[in-house]
Amino acid sequence: MGHANLPASKRVSSTRQWRILDLVSAAFFGLVFLFFVLVFTPLGDSLAASGRQTLLRSGSDPRQRHRLVAAIELGQQMSVEVCPADMVDHMPCEDPRLNSQLSREMNYYRERHCPPPEDTPLCLVPPPTGYRIPVQWPESLHKIWHDNMPHNKIAERKGHQGWMKLEGPHFIFPGGGTMFPDGAEQYIEKLGQYIPISGGTLRTALDMGCGVASFGGYLLSQNILTMSFAPRDSHKSQIQFAVERGVPALVAMLGTRRLPFPAFGFDLVHCSRCLIPFTAYNATYFIEVDRLLRPGGYVVISGPPVQWPKQDKEWSDLQAVARALCYELIAVDGNTVIWKKPTGDLCFPNQNEFGLELCDDSDDPSYAWYFKLKKCVTKPPLVKGEYAIGTIPKWPERLTAIPPRSTLLKNGADVYEADTKRWVRRVAYYKHSLNIKLGTPAIRNVMDMNALFGGFAAALKSDPVWVMNVVPARKPSTLDVVFDRGLIGVYHDWCEPFSTYPRTYDLIHVAGIESLTKDPASGKRRCNLVDLMVEIDRILRPEGTVVVRDTPEAIDKVARIARAVRWRPTIYDKEPESHGRDKILVATKTFWKL
Repeated sequence: MGHANLPASKRVSSTRQWRILDLVSAAFFGLVFLFFVLVFTPLGDSLAASGRQTLLRSGSDPRQRHRLVAAIELGQQMSVEVCPADMVDHMPCEDPRLNSQLSREMNYYRERHCPPPEDTPLCLVPPPTGYRIPVQWPESLHKIWHDNMPHNKIAERKGHQGWMKLEGPHFIFPGGGTMFPDGAEQYIEKLGQYIPISGGTLRTALDMGCGVASFGGYLLSQNILTMSFAPRDSHKSQIQFAVERGVPALVAMLGTRRLPFPAFGFDLVHCSRCLIPFTAYNATYFIEVDRLLRPGGYVVISGPPVQWPKQDKEWSDLQAVARALCYELIAVDGNTVIWKKPTGDLCFPNQNEFGLELCDDSDDPSYAWYFKLKKCVTKPPLVKGEYAIGTIPKWPERLTAIPPRSTLLKNGADVYEADTKRWVRRVAYYKHSLNIKLGTPAIRNVMDMNALFGGFAAALKSDPVWVMNVVPARKPSTLDVVFDRGLIGVYHDWCEPFSTYPRTYDLIHVAGIESLTKDPASGKRRCNLVDLMVEIDRILRPEGTVVVRDTPEAIDKVARIARAVRWRPTIYDKEPESHGRDKILVATKTFWKL
């Protein structure tokens, strides 16, 4: 009978108390059940990993970013997240949204400006919707897939000048340019009337403000290797089009700093309507051209101000600067001028209207990483041997001859020869034993991240590839040797992102990857492998290949991180003839989509 005689209000109160106890008991047993599920089943592991990934996402909190990096380095089963869809063309150091706030003086805002690592998104850049494996070389010189970079602006604005046009699913490149609308081949043939285009005398060229790089693309048939550059500016993605075509190119701007190349590296410097004010700022920009140009090399400027309407003063000043530097006038043909740099001792007047002076002996003309432009003229190097055009060996003998400037290094000639032989042996092993697709149409754009003398690139001389040889800015300056042997490359610090668009390279090679993250003098770590490998992933094409040589300990670290960035890694022993403890990791970037 229990509560039968209780007042109604007390019976309601008692019922509520039992209901509360029932709810508390149910919640308690539910939590116990959930505890057992999380601790003793695979679902718990999955949820825990998902929770950690959400917690450690690389957001605005540097501590979260640091924890994510540390967890990946330790081999925890975590993945780097995918960037948003609007970052398909992300370039951390050339971000218009950030750089547009900087000074316009001398185009400072168009130069490299890298955010601190903690402000750089740690995520994998996705391909655009509809992306396909790129058209293979040499067909890619003439057409590429539209959806791989669906930017129609250049085609719409420059199509009538022969730059490019849209046809069905492709962008087509007729080979024209603003100053050569009838095609680069005819233009190059015209230049060949005045300068030795064929025959191997000229090998390395620089095309300034290159557009979609048709000039450099068509010079390849003459065995002239051109480094084409342009800024990320109003002609959106011009360098992206160039590298998609399989033509060597780099995002860069001639503004307040030296370009990231060594002194006297280029046999030919070309500007076709590049609109660089060569005589501004006391001729600072023409002085930079002079620093880069090999003695006996040629300067070609087409377009303004050469015999251009309403630019008589600028044209007159340009001629005056060339005279002050004792350049020989080869020809003025319409709106094109060609000069030749002197090969002998400097013929430099004591007085000139631009106030030009020689740089003092403390100047290292090949130091060019974040180095302010100088208003002084570079002295030629004091080296034994001949390095001027006409005396340096012609191509292809130039590739294997001992470069004159290698003698500036301790035991340089001996080290150079040993390095050359070593890479011939290693590349043969890569091809025949590791089945890397070097020498096939699948690989065109190649980077060597730690190039030294360019031995890896030299061993690929018979393959249909071009190689961007990168000499780390804090390591011995050997990039001049790379250029002396007829190859091209840049200085770079791998604790920063590289100046190219996503999905540039088919194969990226690096020997000694851990050394790229450390200070060479102290050995202390300056940055981490996770950031570096996320950057490698950014500039590598889907289904592209990464080859890493390093100690077994370093290779184990790389393998752990490779899985976190969605690569498929395999570890191999080194070639039998090599000494040391090296292991080799070969990884493929998977073709994933949003």
